[in-house]
Amino acid sequence: MSGSAVRWMGEAIALGRSALGETAPNPNVGCVIVRDDRMISGGATGRGGRPHAEKIALDQAGEAARGATLYTSLEPCAHRSDRGPTCAAIIPEAGIARVIIATEDPDPRTAGEGIRALRDRGLSVEVGACAQQARDSMAGYFMRVTKGRPRITLKLALSIDGKIALPSGESKWITGEDARAHVHLERAHADMILVGRGTLRADNPSLDVRLPGLEERSPRRALLTRGDPVEGWETLSSPEQVYDLDGVNELLIEGGSGAATAFLKADLVDRILIYRAPLLIGEGRNSVGYIGLDAIADAHGRWQVSDGKALGIDRLEVYERVRG
Repeated sequence: MSGSAVRWMGEAIALGRSALGETAPNPNVGCVIVRDDRMISGGATGRGGRPHAEKIALDQAGEAARGATLYTSLEPCAHRSDRGPTCAAIIPEAGIARVIIATEDPDPRTAGEGIRALRDRGLSVEVGACAQQARDSMAGYFMRVTKGRPRITLKLALSIDGKIALPSGESKWITGEDARAHVHLERAHADMILVGRGTLRADNPSLDVRLPGLEERSPRRALLTRGDPVEGWETLSSPEQVYDLDGVNELLIEGGSGAATAFLKADLVDRILIYRAPLLIGEGRNSVGYIGLDAIADAHGRWQVSDGKALGIDRLEVYERVRG
């Protein structure tokens, strides 16, 4: 793979990441159109899943698209829709000469068909540039299409000794402003946020996004409870009901210990974000309870560190579930 292909596919993937949390149930795709090693247009999937990234980039490019190269982070759609022509149809019509695709679409309606349709129209098509980065950027979409549920992220704000609150329940605020701002960015990238009944009762959280310019990206709110529904909240009676969620690629669990324990015990957490504050609490409330492990040997090999960085006085640790 050439350095130029890596560069431009990186631009496409970055555009797609900027739309994370806005496109479900569609994927957050990014696309750029390049001529003479210069980007002439770019786009990301629109809010609610339309327009598609390729359509936006092609409309911006206009006649300049003729003979150019199109980079897209996901195979262009090929299944018919009453919302407009397929991307696999409009790309050749726009005069694009070459298409570079990061990864094939797992949706069986398109899988391989978009690539085949482009080649049948005489376009040069290459697949595999920055494939893993592209799949990572659309992890929630890939999880929903292949496993039938959203990607599930558990967020925990902890002290050095792993406590989420004092014995009294006081937890505001364990982390500082930089960590809390990062949590709001994660909220903006989620389609739904879930908390347990205890957190609702204790904190009555709004769970909105309060970062300047991103206020409209506040996600849907869900409550894990076997009790009566609460106005303004969607209800899940068990973790397994994530398989019934409609239009959710990314689910963020924000609190508290009961919800965290339930999802970990059900082995439905794919990613853990730990915001660790430089303070010791000692006796206090644990982040999770019993999750079904009875031997240390059973705990090994289940999680791996995927990222970490300082956030002001705090530190973010990111862990990914290791699955066979």
